[in-house]
Amino acid sequence: QVQLVESGGGLVQAGGSLRLSCAASGRAFSMYSMGWFRQAPGKEREFVCFINWSGGRTYCGDSAKGRFTISRDNAKNTVYLQMNSLKPEDTANYYCAADRALVPGTEASEYNYWGQGTQVIVSS
Repeated sequence: QVQLVESGGGLVQAGGSLRLSCAASGRAFSMYSMGWFRQAPGKEREFVCFINWSGGRTYCGDSAKGRFTISRDNAKNTVYLQMNSLKPEDTANYYCAADRALVPGTEASEYNYWGQGTQVIVSS
């Protein structure tokens, strides 16, 4: 099992940047694919980005492409989400998730472990 704790959320003006972190505890973090999802009030959970176990494969959804970057440091048991050019519509709770699959997915149902989330608010 792996336990996940997100941090780095906060209030930022439109056009600004934030870096979210997700620290993992437990064994064999490097064996897990990791994903970032977000959920705005009244909306369904939305895929943001994923990264495979080695960091060699990443993918972000359309809402994040060109603005967000996912990365990981297996030595620190941490995955990051660098968010640039933030927009008010990026306002949401952001969650990291982990799964043992070799090929990460874009569906929340594919991930077995979740953090508690960190709130991001982008003001206009």
